[in-house]
Amino acid sequence: MEAKALRLHAANDLRVDTFELPPIKEDEILVKVVSDSICMSTYKCAILGTGHKRVHPDVAEHPAIMGHEFAGDIVEVGAKYKDQYKPGMKFTIQPALNYKGTMWSPGYSYEFCGGDATYCILPAEVMECGCMLEYTGEAYYEASLAEPMSCSIGAFNATYHTQMGVYTHEMGIKKDGRLAIMAGAGPMGLGALTYALHRDIHPSMVVVTDINQDRLDRAASLFPPEEWAAKGIELHFVNTGKLADPVAELLAISGGKGYDDVLCYAPVASVVTQSSAILGRDGCLNFFAGPTDKKFSAEMNFYDVHYNSTHVMGTTGGNTADMLESLKMTAEGRLDPAVMVTHIGGLYAAGETTLNLPKIPGGKKLIYTHIDLPLTALADLREKGKEDPRFDALADIVEANNGLWCPAAERYLLAHWENF
Repeated sequence: MEAKALRLHAANDLRVDTFELPPIKEDEILVKVVSDSICMSTYKCAILGTGHKRVHPDVAEHPAIMGHEFAGDIVEVGAKYKDQYKPGMKFTIQPALNYKGTMWSPGYSYEFCGGDATYCILPAEVMECGCMLEYTGEAYYEASLAEPMSCSIGAFNATYHTQMGVYTHEMGIKKDGRLAIMAGAGPMGLGALTYALHRDIHPSMVVVTDINQDRLDRAASLFPPEEWAAKGIELHFVNTGKLADPVAELLAISGGKGYDDVLCYAPVASVVTQSSAILGRDGCLNFFAGPTDKKFSAEMNFYDVHYNSTHVMGTTGGNTADMLESLKMTAEGRLDPAVMVTHIGGLYAAGETTLNLPKIPGGKKLIYTHIDLPLTALADLREKGKEDPRFDALADIVEANNGLWCPAAERYLLAHWENF
C-alpha cells in the first residue's frame, strides 16, 4: 500500500515522503491514521536526530516516521490478532512500549510506524505490550490527545507523600490539598489543570502561574474561578512576571502554609527554584518539563528537604493505565482535552511546525494527516473565512464551543477538505 509520511532522515531533516508499505506480517496491524498531535518531544527528536536516545543509528538509510500521539482506524489485522481486533475499530496507542528494556517507540524508532502518516504498520510489540487501545468516543483528536493527557495523569499518580516514622509512601496528590502548576498556562499545564479539577481525588486550591498574560487570560476564560469556587475549589491564575517577589506572593495565596503538590512545567532554573521555595511540609515537587541541556540544574532548599520532608521527583510520561484512564474520562465527557489545542493543520504542515514548535505561540498543534491544510490558529479561522467560506463555517462551530476544537469541527473538517 502507498503511504505518505513525515520522516526523519537526520537532525533537522524532516521530509514528507511517498513510499510503499510492505505487506503486514501475521503479528502486525495495518492502520489508517487520521489525527496526530505534535509533542515537544517530537521537536527534540527532530533537532537531535541520532543524538536522541530513541532514534536508531541507521535512520539515514531507514527514515523514522515522526509522531506518537495518533489515532485512526484499523484497516487490516494479521492472523495472530484477528480474534482480538477488527477492521474499522477506532484506536490509539500507548507509545511508551518499554519493550524488552529498549527505548524503541513509535514516532521515533520505526521505519513504518508513526503518527505523521496516512497509513502505518503497528509492529508486534505494540500488541504484545498491551499498548494497542480501542477508543469508543466520537472524535479522533480526543484519542490523539489521550497520550499527552496520560502524561499529566501520570504526573499526578506518581507524586507521593509521607508520614513521620512511617516508611510507606502514600501515592498521588494530597486530597483536598493545595496544588501549584508552575509555568502552567501552556498545553500540558492546561491538561493538568482540567484533570486536577475533574478527577475523583482533587485539591481544594489550585494556583496556575505563567509569565504570559494572554495565556493566563485564555486559561481563566476556560476555567472561570468563580464557577469552580461554587464547586469548592479555589482557583487562581497568577502572572509571576509581574510580581516583585513571586515566592512571597504565592505563599501568601496559600495562607502561608505552602503547597502540598507542585508541578513544574518549564525547564527554567528560576521556575524550579520558585517551585521548591513554595513547598509546604511534606510537599512534593514533580519536575515534569524535560530539558535538552544534559547539565541543567537549579537551586533548591535542602534545609526543607531535611527538616520539612519536602521532596522532588520527575515523570516523563504516563503508562498504559494512565492512558486508559484518560480515554475513559474523555469518552465519559469528564475531560475535554481540547483545552490544549490552539492550531490545526494538514500533513504537509507537520514538518515545519515540528522544527519551529518552540517559536509558535499557543498550545497543541493538531495534524490531520489526510488533508492539505497550512497550520492554522483557531483564532484565525474567521479571518481566513474572508477568502474561503469553509473557514467561516469552522469558525462558527468553534466560536459556539467557547473557542475550542470539538467533534463537530472535526467532522466538518474531514468532510470538506480534500483527502490525499
